[in-house]
Amino acid sequence: MTADPKPRKYGDFALYKRLWGEAGPYRGHLGSLFLLSLAGAPLALLLPLPVKIVVDAVLGGKPLSPIVGALVPDGWHGDPDALLWASVGAVVVFAMLIQLHGLFTWIYKTWIGEKLLLEFRARLFAHMQRLSLGFHHNQGTADALHRIQVDAASIRSVSVYGVVPFATSLVTVIVLVAITAIIDWKLAGIAILGGPIVFGLTELYRKRLRDRWKAARESESSALSVVQESLGAVRVVKAFGQERRESERYAKHADDNLRATLAAVRAHATFDLWVGIATGLVAAAILFVGARHVQQGVITLGELLLVIAYLSQLFTPLRELGTRLADVQSALASASRVFSILDEEPDVKERENAKSIERSDGAFRFSDVTFGYDPRRPILEDVNLEIPAGSRVGIAGKTGSGKSTLLSLLPRFYDPQAGTVHLDGDELRDLRIKDLRRQFGIVLQEAVLFSTSIRENIAYGRPDATIEEIENAARDAAAHDFISKLPDGYDTVVGERGTGLSGGERQRVSLARAFLQDAPVLILDEPTSALDTGTETQVMDAIERLMTGRTTFIIAHRLSTLEGCDIRLEIKDGAVIARGADLSDVGLD
Repeated sequence: MTADPKPRKYGDFALYKRLWGEAGPYRGHLGSLFLLSLAGAPLALLLPLPVKIVVDAVLGGKPLSPIVGALVPDGWHGDPDALLWASVGAVVVFAMLIQLHGLFTWIYKTWIGEKLLLEFRARLFAHMQRLSLGFHHNQGTADALHRIQVDAASIRSVSVYGVVPFATSLVTVIVLVAITAIIDWKLAGIAILGGPIVFGLTELYRKRLRDRWKAARESESSALSVVQESLGAVRVVKAFGQERRESERYAKHADDNLRATLAAVRAHATFDLWVGIATGLVAAAILFVGARHVQQGVITLGELLLVIAYLSQLFTPLRELGTRLADVQSALASASRVFSILDEEPDVKERENAKSIERSDGAFRFSDVTFGYDPRRPILEDVNLEIPAGSRVGIAGKTGSGKSTLLSLLPRFYDPQAGTVHLDGDELRDLRIKDLRRQFGIVLQEAVLFSTSIRENIAYGRPDATIEEIENAARDAAAHDFISKLPDGYDTVVGERGTGLSGGERQRVSLARAFLQDAPVLILDEPTSALDTGTETQVMDAIERLMTGRTTFIIAHRLSTLEGCDIRLEIKDGAVIARGADLSDVGLD
């Protein structure tokens, strides 16, 4: 299970406040939804009236009460048949109006909830992309996916399906109690007792529900991480015949999630049980006292049925108040996981008034640079380098010595713990990050492609490029011929991570992307190590064209790849040694 990088605790009020702030653009819609939901209360109040009219006036022969009589035409008073047909018609009309109200409320509620969730997810995703690489390496892809797809839904659960129904139910309870008090204040007093009982149970179970739902969410994320890891490395799993092992690993995490979810559900069900028992006792007391009042002539039978109908409607929102307060604890557990991400600050920050650059010359200087992913264990120590513009720099060293780490400092994927790195005399921290990273074309050992068309992959760094520019870049990368032979040419969708292409084809598409980027600085991180000799020759010819006129950094284990480099760097035990002699002095393994 992936833990929060900086665990935080949030109180309920703080989470409500932040979720309300996130819902800012939709507060007007939430207010409209609240008013629309309240519009159902008058219909709910009118629905039992025909029953009272039938029992008291049609069957009992009693005159209509002043309030009900005011709603009925004068000509119908004392006419049982007219009152009966009117009551039947009223039931049908009220039922249709209630259904129509429910339909419009449901549609409007769904629209608000989905729009609110979409924007919240987009904000969370955008924030995650701004966070530094160190955060993503520690957090894991599966956990980030879970927070975006599952935990972010907390804003909908709280704002649309929590706060609005809660407020509506609260107003409905108050109105129903007030009307009941007009008919029989003692029955209303008994009904009021249900409120403190429900809220007391809610407070008793609140923390328990929150903690158990949070544990369930974290175990769910852990199970998802197993799926992501196993499917992402499916070739390795199959190569070693470990399908059963991975299935068992997932089953274990899924079982942990099941246990955590059941624990949360048991707590929730126990809460609902006590709420049901409490409201049932209140309903029994109302029935007993109401029956006595009918016997004593305090109220009529029709009025008792009306009160019971109102109080049955009262218990529904009363139970809903408790249920919503309990349900919202699950959403708040998810919200705390989302806000723990939104509260993360990027390790690499852009300074105010950072300098904008268009196209650099590509001259670098490292001054006393020290860096380690764990500051207590530096990988690079006291690095001092001068790289003239237009140089070809070969970098060698044992696996794990810090070759890729050194180059990660150039586009500010990380910042050194000590020392500075300069580009054309400007410290990297003084430059706009977006402008700085636009200076680099990067080709990695494993070509990273997206599950879109080849055209879009090549134009990833320049989405506005014309098809002519894209094809010229593909020709420079020796990729145009094989692309043209594909069924849909440049519109061929390559599949997830480019699985529809061979390794050499993916690498040439990656090179075409770098050609189109036309950046003044080029980083080649072992671009041919996974290729056969024939494909390597084609790729190296393209790379040679790409390096022309650019400052180029090349990481490679093969001596042939480093031929022609102006500067050769060897990284050993955290030190970077610059050499200008032949490759035999580099000490490659």
